[in-house]
Formats: sequence, structure tokens, C-alpha cells
Amino acid sequence: MALLTLNSIQTFYGNIQALRDISLTVEEGEIVTLIGANGAGKTTTLMSICGITPVRSGTIVLDGKDITRMAPNKIVELGIAQVPEGRRIFPQLTVTENLDMGAFLRSDKEGIRRDLEEVFELFPRLAERRHQQGGTLSGGEQQMLAISRALMMRPKILLLDEPSLGLAPIFVQHIFEIIGKINRERKTTVFLVEQNAYMALKIAHKGYVLQNGAIKLADTAENLLANEEVRKAYLGV
Repeated sequence: MALLTLNSIQTFYGNIQALRDISLTVEEGEIVTLIGANGAGKTTTLMSICGITPVRSGTIVLDGKDITRMAPNKIVELGIAQVPEGRRIFPQLTVTENLDMGAFLRSDKEGIRRDLEEVFELFPRLAERRHQQGGTLSGGEQQMLAISRALMMRPKILLLDEPSLGLAPIFVQHIFEIIGKINRERKTTVFLVEQNAYMALKIAHKGYVLQNGAIKLADTAENLLANEEVRKAYLGV
């Protein structure tokens, strides 16, 4: 059984249909990427999973439990953590305080302490800036903080919305390396929404191509990288 399954999801904004019969699966331990142009419906897919944008029809199942009509806070409690587009850290809180917010639902103090140490090992820059306010960090450092805050929840699945957006190339490379490392070493399942199709497919196990709110292609990441249509439309080659 897949960890996350979307079955024929249809989502609307008023009378405008944003998602059209979206069906996909994310197996435990995978990195699955959803690629597509701006406005294709990638963020709406994540918002539908998290219960922020209501689904009009279809079902969303997490670890065998139907979460389609569930309140967003209940979905978080079941183990979904989202790193939203634009990071949305708490700018007035320190790095450590932001990370503490990620562990808000947890009560295992020793586990939280260990995870905090692991996050600082993963992102040494954050360790150096642990007492610094989040709003004073660079864009790349804020993205590291947003990902780390989500990891502090110990989620069943990590949803990443455009983690490379607005970052310098050196940070983009580093962020994708870290996502791969999180998946390999922490065994964290990742659902990655990304406009940088090449970088996303390089670290993913499988991918879906979203076009005008509908899934156009689905295959292994390796096959999508070699697909002529994908290469012309999304890889610029």
C-alpha cells in the first residue's frame, strides 16, 4: 500500500477548475517529484493534500487513512509536513526558536534534542546562526531553516514546494543534495514540487508531469529525463 495516494482529485477556485482528475502515488521511502510550468497546478496539488484548498471530488489517502475532508491541523498531526513556497519562516524568532516550533506537537524531549543536533549537522550554517533571528538570514539559509523546521516534526512525508525558487545556483545545488541525503539517511519520504525539472528528476525515484491541471506523463525519473518531450518542454535541450 502506498504511503500517499491521490485518486481522481478535482479542485476548483470558484468556478475555475485547477486540478483535473489528478491520480498519483508516493511509496514509503521514495522521492517523487511533480514538475510543470508556472500555473500548471503544482502548488494547488500540495494545498489540496494539506486540506488548505478543499477538494471538490476524489480521495486523498495517507497511510491507509482517508484525509480528504480532514482539517489541516489534523492532517499535520497524522504526519504531513509542508515546506511552503517562499519559506515562510518566523522572521522575529531565532533559528533555534523556529526549529522548536517545528517540534511543537512532540513531547519526547530527548528525541527533539537529538533531532536538533542532527539538523545542525545537516546544515552547519544554521548551527553557526542558531541565536540569529530568522529574518536576518539569506534566502538560501532561510530555505535550510524551513526544511529543518519541517524535519523537526519527524514527518511521515515531507512536502516541498519549489525549494530552489529565488536561490543562487550554489544554494540550489546544495539544497537538492540535502534533499537526497535526507531521503537516503533519514529514510524520509519526499513529495517534491519543483519548476527546476532537471534537478528534481536527478534526485527523484519517479515523477509526474502536470500540464493545465492534469497529469500528462508519469514514469521513473530516469525515463522522464530521457523523454524527448520532457527534455524539450522542461529541460531546455
